[in-house]
Formats: sequence, structure tokens, C-alpha cells
Amino acid sequence: MSQQSEWHTLQTALRTASDIAFLEERPQGEQAEVLVDALRRAVSAALALRDGPGDTGCSVHPYGPVDPLHGDKEDPLPPGWGRCLLCNDRRRRAGARRRSA
Repeated sequence: MSQQSEWHTLQTALRTASDIAFLEERPQGEQAEVLVDALRRAVSAALALRDGPGDTGCSVHPYGPVDPLHGDKEDPLPPGWGRCLLCNDRRRRAGARRRSA
């Protein structure tokens, strides 16, 4: 998920938890489960925000593999390509299909 998406998830989860936590009566049963789920989502989103976008810097595959050609001076990647091996591989395959067509 992107940082913006994680931020939105955190806000939504905290609002849900806050709504339940400040009810007149103590939450029980299904309400208590919803509260626990909201707090788990909030913690997960907060950890993702803390950890940043991952090694690849990719919004789609933040923790994916880094392209070994990234930073290679002898065989550089085309301009605009990032560190994400998965995205770069998709670009390579798309380019190969265009050349063969």
C-alpha cells in the first residue's frame, strides 16, 4: 500500500475504535471484536508508515526484490525506471512484446 493509503487506513481505524471506545456502555461481543480489529488495523498501518516505503521505493511492491541492475554503470536501467525488480521485469516483457509484434 502507498503511504497515503496507509494514512487513510490509520485514520479510519482510529475513528472506528474511538467511536466504540467512547460509547456509554462497555463494548461486548461483536462490538468488542470490531474494536479489536480496528485497533489491529491501526497498529498495522502505523507500523507501515514508520517503516516507510520499503527498499524498492515502489508503491505497488514496497517490499519486493530490488533490481540487481539498479545502479549498474556498465548496464544501466532506462531513464525513469526504479529499483523494483517486479515492475522493471514487467516493463522488460512489455518492451519485448512490442519489439516482436
